[in-house]
Amino acid sequence: MIDKTAGFLEQIINIPEDYAKQMIDSLNMTHSDREITLDNCRKAEDDRILITHGTDTMVETAKVLAKGIKNKTIVLTGAAIPYKFGSSDGLFNLGSALAFTQTLPPGVYIAMNGKYFTWDNVRKNKDLCEFEKIK
Repeated sequence: MIDKTAGFLEQIINIPEDYAKQMIDSLNMTHSDREITLDNCRKAEDDRILITHGTDTMVETAKVLAKGIKNKTIVLTGAAIPYKFGSSDGLFNLGSALAFTQTLPPGVYIAMNGKYFTWDNVRKNKDLCEFEKIK
């Protein structure tokens, strides 16, 4: 999916030239990788940032970003159903996340299934394969 859409996305949003070098499986992300993501968000001229991310560790990355950035709107989204299985929710989530990125106040959010959650009040329910509020 990323290979097919990366060129299109580069045309509509500001993606760094070395974007492809930054793409890794979120299950393999280390604290150092999250710090690189944080640093890139800090350096970005844009004050509204959308990040596609694997769903298993999305909350961990959101926590790092929220503790390090206060003046930008950052939305993380992904696909609960991987594209390789045919009927992915990824494009729907991306569309919703774009709208949330444009309208939410500064903060770090996770957008999945047409809903958004603040970084500190969300968890992935692995049994139901969806995100939910903690409180």
